[in-house]
Amino acid sequence: MRIVREVAHAHTKTVEILASKSTLTPCILDEDPAQLEALAALVQELGYEAILTSDPEEALKCVRYGRSRLLLADPGIHGYEFLDRVIRTDPGVQVIVMTGQYTLESALEAIRRGATDFLPKPIDRNRLKRTLDESAALYDQRRRVRALEEQLLRDLEFHGIVGKSPAMLDVFDFARKVARHYTNVLVVGPTGTGKELVARAIHQISPVSSQRLAVCNCSAMVDTLLESQLFGHTRGAFTGATDTRPGLFEYANGGTVFLDEVGETSLAMQAKLLRVIQNREIQRVGSPEVKQINVHLIAATNRDLRVEVLAGRFREDLFYRLSSIQIRIPSLSERLEDIPLLVQFFLKKYNEAYGKKIPGLSRRAQAVLLQHPWPGNVRELENVISSACITATGDFIDLADLPEHLQHRGPRSAQGDEWRPLSLDEVRNLHIQRVLDMCQGNRLRAAQILGIGRTSLYRYLKRDGEDAETPVKSGSTTAIA
Repeated sequence: MRIVREVAHAHTKTVEILASKSTLTPCILDEDPAQLEALAALVQELGYEAILTSDPEEALKCVRYGRSRLLLADPGIHGYEFLDRVIRTDPGVQVIVMTGQYTLESALEAIRRGATDFLPKPIDRNRLKRTLDESAALYDQRRRVRALEEQLLRDLEFHGIVGKSPAMLDVFDFARKVARHYTNVLVVGPTGTGKELVARAIHQISPVSSQRLAVCNCSAMVDTLLESQLFGHTRGAFTGATDTRPGLFEYANGGTVFLDEVGETSLAMQAKLLRVIQNREIQRVGSPEVKQINVHLIAATNRDLRVEVLAGRFREDLFYRLSSIQIRIPSLSERLEDIPLLVQFFLKKYNEAYGKKIPGLSRRAQAVLLQHPWPGNVRELENVISSACITATGDFIDLADLPEHLQHRGPRSAQGDEWRPLSLDEVRNLHIQRVLDMCQGNRLRAAQILGIGRTSLYRYLKRDGEDAETPVKSGSTTAIA
């Protein structure tokens, strides 16, 4: 049985190598015509159809235009400079350096600069065969992986959102479930994670997908304009209201309204939104008439609304109304395994937008992207790929095509360059002070957020040198002891 398996395995490998030989076209560069002809005959005898040239620039064109992904080159007087140019042109090309002046140091230097192998002349037939077959198998493997990645990208795209990490697959699955039944949904997550894309996806697969989706950025307008935008206004309701206009809730009646950055709204506006959610009715600015509406509401925020409620900046009743169904979008640093897929998605998008054919990134550029903490999340990654597609001069995006702050940085922790090790007491003190600052000195609210009693908070402050009786900061609400 073991012999049968080994024979079958050997047969499979033989078939793969034969298939690879038919798809891989080596380019042979040698300035000596006699050497070039002899090497061409040997390569053909081994089953490969080669492109022959004695001009280094012609060899570079073969690589640049994709005619060959394997280069057998005797660079002659051009040396490592030519090898560097080839690797810059296509970081994925396989280069086999051939020379009659072989030394261990020169071989190691060539490998370090990106060569696949270093063969001394005269060329040993068996070694050349092994090197060519290994290169052909690797080329075929990369080709199949590329095809699988393209298929994977199609399979894992969820209405314009891409992800294969468990965290994102959970988001997709939950969005599918709630889309059939939701009335109100709260989407939470850091800036740049794609909350609006998730909201659009929920609308697209909901029963009201054929109706309108109205989008409003609540942080982009002052209260008076936001109220008019959402509820509409009558003619003469305020200066500049020259006609009567419906608001977004009327415009999307029967469909969906998406309120982005709902955590930025004032308490007065929150009261009006609560009425819409509770009673499904609105009033245009300047009109006594109450209109009934039927809309699905999706709200999004990058703030922790529980903290905002405890700090008195967000209505508790509105929070519970909005968060009956809550979807959390993870930050990019929580799903680093999605970066290669996202890069491929954005490359396809901006290749089409800019009329380019950039197949991918060099290995060192990929390494830099995986080391970056991505504080701007997916939006930051998209901007990096978009600008790199514009500025890239080679066929692949390399380190020099990335923004300057990415080119000159090493691995960095998510805490930032200013991070330093702290004792647990220091961490506690720092956290308490930050919560107090966020609550504007209101110790009652700070204690609620910290999950401790006021007495415990006062004891910590006194131990850390703070006077428990010190008045709170100006403008804050004084806690009643």
